[in-house]
Parts: sequence; C-alpha cells; structure tokens
Amino acid sequence: MRTFQTDELLEQLTKDTQTLIQTVTDAFRPMTDADLNRQPAPDRWSIAQCLEHLNSYGHYYIPMLEAAIAKGEENRLPPAPTFQSGWLGNYFANSMQPQANGSIALKMKAVKAHTPGPKQDASAVLNLFLEQQEAILELLDRASRVNIQKLRVPISIARFIRLSTGDTFRFLIAHEQRHVLQALRVATELNLHPKISVES
Repeated sequence: MRTFQTDELLEQLTKDTQTLIQTVTDAFRPMTDADLNRQPAPDRWSIAQCLEHLNSYGHYYIPMLEAAIAKGEENRLPPAPTFQSGWLGNYFANSMQPQANGSIALKMKAVKAHTPGPKQDASAVLNLFLEQQEAILELLDRASRVNIQKLRVPISIARFIRLSTGDTFRFLIAHEQRHVLQALRVATELNLHPKISVES
C-alpha cells in the first residue's frame, strides 16, 4: 500500500484535473463535430467516443463522491494528515495511469455499460466533459476538509466493492488521463493537428 500526504495528494489531483480541462479545451474545442466524430478505423473510437466514455463514468462517480463527501461533512469527519491507499484502489489507479512516456501499461476492453456509440453529439459531449471536470474540482476542494480514508465509494462494475474516496479520485482522474491521451493520439493519427503534442 502507498502512503501520501493528504494535502499533497489532493493538490496534485487538482492540478491533474486543471491540466485535463486545459488540454481538452485547447486541443478539441476548435474542432468541428465531424472531426470529433471521425474514427481512425471502424473498430476504434473517435475523440467524441473517448470523451463520452469518460462522461459515462462521471455520471456514476461524481454523485457517488458527492454523497460520500457530504456524509463526511455531516458527520464532521476531519481530514487526516496522511492517506494510505488500499491495495485494490492503488492497483486500479496505477493500472489506469499513463506512464511518463505516454504508454499504457495495462490495456483493457471497456465494459458494455461504458461503451459509447459511434455517432455522438460531439459539442454536447465536449461541454459535458468540461462541466464534469469543474464538478470534480469542487469535490476535491470539499474533500480537503473531510477524511478521504474512511469515506468509501462503491465501484461501478461491482457495487459490493467499495474504495476509499481518495482512491476513487485517484482512479477516476487517472482513467481520464488515459482516455484524453487516447483522444490526442486519434487526433494526431487523423491529422487533425491538436495543439498538444503526443509522444508515440
């Protein structure tokens, strides 16, 4: 298990989320809906599909995180100076996190409930993604005033499994980094010229 300074962890997660907002805004906002919906191959996702996949996770996890944090606020569970990641939460977060060179250590197929269709309302998808990131920033701020170790969140694919709020944030944001990187690679492959460069 991995131990963090709680304030440092939340600060890093906040910076990661702000970077996601800036990256998506700079790279994809100038594109047309047609470009955002272009697939590099019939069996591969478009930029819009990558973002919609993330939105589907946000639909589940943002209300769950809000409920956990609200419980902590109601019960006055003060923050602890350190946060110890659980073995499963740490595994989930690390498996999603892109490596320093941009590579993905563990590749996996999306579950059916989170698999987006080929044709998306791309502008709406993009706007929703950015709105969800702002909601995550607000939750991270509130999380700094409760105990993210004790407050737990059921995972979407098996609700009897519950991760700490801290590990849920780590997993969710690493998952977003993974698929935004995927979307940037799609843009580069299709010569859509995102402003953000992507290492091969």
